[in-house]
Amino acid sequence: MTLATRQNSAATSICFGAFCLWPMRRLLLQDNQPVRIGSRALDILIALLERPGDLVTKDELMARVWPNTFVEPANLTVHIAALRRALGDGRDGNRFLINIPGRGYRFVAPVTLSEHSKPSLRAISASHNLPAKVTRLIGRQDIVGRLSSQIARDRFLTVVGPGGIGKTAVVLTVAEKMAASYRHGTWWIDLATGENRQHVASAVASVLGLELDREESPASLVTALRDKEMLLVLDTCEHVVAAVASLVAAVLREAPGVHVLATSREPLHSEGEQLCRLAGLESPPADCASAEQALRFPAVELLVERAAATIGDFTLSDADATAVSDICRTLDGIPLAIELVARRVGSLGIAELAAALEAPQLLLTSGYRTGPARQHTMRASLDWSHDLLTDKQQVVLRRLSTFSGEFTLHDAVTVVSDRDQSDCDIIDEVSELVAKSFIASDMREAQPRFRLTHITRAYALEKLRESGEFDATARRLADYLKAPVRRPATARKLLRPPHHKTVPRGAVASSTYNGWKAET
Repeated sequence: MTLATRQNSAATSICFGAFCLWPMRRLLLQDNQPVRIGSRALDILIALLERPGDLVTKDELMARVWPNTFVEPANLTVHIAALRRALGDGRDGNRFLINIPGRGYRFVAPVTLSEHSKPSLRAISASHNLPAKVTRLIGRQDIVGRLSSQIARDRFLTVVGPGGIGKTAVVLTVAEKMAASYRHGTWWIDLATGENRQHVASAVASVLGLELDREESPASLVTALRDKEMLLVLDTCEHVVAAVASLVAAVLREAPGVHVLATSREPLHSEGEQLCRLAGLESPPADCASAEQALRFPAVELLVERAAATIGDFTLSDADATAVSDICRTLDGIPLAIELVARRVGSLGIAELAAALEAPQLLLTSGYRTGPARQHTMRASLDWSHDLLTDKQQVVLRRLSTFSGEFTLHDAVTVVSDRDQSDCDIIDEVSELVAKSFIASDMREAQPRFRLTHITRAYALEKLRESGEFDATARRLADYLKAPVRRPATARKLLRPPHHKTVPRGAVASSTYNGWKAET
């Protein structure tokens, strides 16, 4: 049996120096205390420890750490450096890994492997496996405080919002704040690769170091957690919603000391769930004219800090305050979008960047080479969510992109409607798209208003053009703006059309696409 094969057990630990690693739990301890280490650096360590003493080439490491993703070799160097810092490599006489120039890396410290050294949850009480944060959290202090109090009281809390809104960053900060409150630890489980209830249960069990019956793993997990006091942090639940909902419901019923904090792009709809829908960072108003005023808003603070990270000496001037404020509003305060765009400040400048954002391509393609693939660009983030929609939901979303501003249910039904979907079907799909964080809703008025964020609309417009439905949808919008309201009586109560139809806000611009111009 090879070392790599023997590691494929939650009970197996690999020890070197003052460190012990449980690969299946993704847990690294130094003198029985958790080590803060990034997920990429930990992947590299696990890969090297599978073949201690052997040369592991750069290509092998990059394929292992960034599967199916192209990254520059410099990224590997960055995470190797982070790994060395975490291990104290080169300090106090410690030497764990060496570089073979132009070829790869070799783990050189003595290694011992044990099948019987699994740490019990009690033995490492109040421990955690929380990933290290790369950047500080901006503009979320109030929500972190509120969620920290709420999870202690309500037991099951899901932070919901669109991709890039900062759910993971907020939940990670809450988990850090609450880590010492749970006798058996705070445990981070990334469900991005989960597929069903058994996989979800197995992922949780693996992190907790539990060996489960393969045939009855969800039930076995619930049994194992009955007397535990811990916080489970379930990240990226949207593609396994039903599986997570079922498992969490069972855990909450049978394990009263277990609390669950989850992130998802839609609610889990499980018993006991409390929702926190995360909004974008607050942006300045249109009349913001000074740097001092603009920097009071977290969206601007984030953009300036991230721009300074790439330029070094960047500071916001009064001359650029209005343009920066416009950028943040255009991006709807979405942190990932702001961070991605901030990287262009050095090459384009503030004024040119603000103008360039009118082109959807820039919004969707600016990106990182590191991190989860779904967060490399805003297009990748939206692709991840779009693939989870039903065919009918995809149709409704792309057709709604013809509205450049707010619209009502009545507007949506009229423009989206065709022979394949009834009015009630469309209303249901709009409701689902709101729940799945594709559509923003405003329920403060008697007649609810809906809109797509600037980035979501740019993405949906691409899909509309690709579908071949662009001309037909633009014609329906133009006809709608000219024709009197005529809807079936059965739909009138649900749609509540106004007594005198008004032009949907932002619709005129959309109705001139491709030569179709509404005469209102």
